[in-house]
Amino acid sequence: MTPATECRDRLEALRATLRAQGLDGALLAHATDVFYLSGTRQNAALWVAAEGEALLLVRKSLARAREESPLPDVRPFPPSKELAAAVGAPRRVGFTFDAVPGAVERFWARALGAELVDVSAPLRAQRSVKSRWELARMRETAALLAGVYREIPSFLRPGLREVDLSAEVEYRLRRGGNEGSPRLRGFNQEFFMGFALAPGSSTAPSYFDGPVTGRGLSASSPLGASLEPIPPDVPILFDYTAMKGGYVTDLTRMAVCGRFAPELARAFEVALAIQEEVRRRLRPGEVPSAIWARAREVAEQAGLGDRFMGPPGAQARFVGHGVGLELDELPVLAPGFDAPLALGHVVAVEPKFVLPGLGAIGIENTFAVGEGGGERMTELPDDPIVV
Repeated sequence: MTPATECRDRLEALRATLRAQGLDGALLAHATDVFYLSGTRQNAALWVAAEGEALLLVRKSLARAREESPLPDVRPFPPSKELAAAVGAPRRVGFTFDAVPGAVERFWARALGAELVDVSAPLRAQRSVKSRWELARMRETAALLAGVYREIPSFLRPGLREVDLSAEVEYRLRRGGNEGSPRLRGFNQEFFMGFALAPGSSTAPSYFDGPVTGRGLSASSPLGASLEPIPPDVPILFDYTAMKGGYVTDLTRMAVCGRFAPELARAFEVALAIQEEVRRRLRPGEVPSAIWARAREVAEQAGLGDRFMGPPGAQARFVGHGVGLELDELPVLAPGFDAPLALGHVVAVEPKFVLPGLGAIGIENTFAVGEGGGERMTELPDDPIVV
């Protein structure tokens, strides 16, 4: 359960933003935002007054919302004609335009009779800075993920299909308490728990905004493991998330049944070098776009720039992304992201290369920004798993 002190501090930080923007309050309708501020993911909307107590209006389940949320005022969702009065007839109301469908936005504009003002950016920035309590939850999630990866040698063998190998990981994650697929804020972005991929699938481009996506099982789900068997002496990329208490961590390791081709072994060493360059720069005040530029520079100096973060012509333009209650949080180590890093930021750093005809190779760890550089959360050796 989210402690009452966490919700109190989060609500007060949002109230400061509302007061600075001259807003009467904010209406939160997106489930992740409601959970972050209220501690429950029941079907509800949250009213946060710039001055005064928050009010959670619950469609279903009211009983569980009252059990899970530390907020003192949790009520049944009223008829729409009573909503404005329930929240004090506000005139200017913060709303998260980035994640809520237009039909929902229009409903709330009519129901409240108020001007809706976008507060997506400041709320995402607030959520990106994790408290000590949140960091502890994320370390627990990272421990689950690392523990399952340690079991990979016990079931990895040539001839398994990608989907079989993926199922072995997913089974163990689920038994360990993984809550399922991570939440994503990006529109039309979908992601399963992760995937285990070999060449052919690992070099296939797809819609997901990541360096390695997999071929998937069909055109309706063109992401993740395929039905192809895994031969010996090829790179096998394990890229999985885990989620506990809503908090996500992200981890990639390489494996091989035999040994890598020399070109792949060299690319892996470059990926490790980029990871260390990035890790050293995960300090307060560093600029994400500059960190991306340095990572890109190292890849180009190694002669691998056209294969960095995806296959030629289908490359992702980032080397790290924030994680927390969603997989695609701030900060992003990418061009155009110039807000400085701060203590409390958590970033999944994933330098990867896709070598057509040979496969994908790279590394990923989740780091907390620290005074002396990134502090690793995913405690697991970077070495490839060799069987």
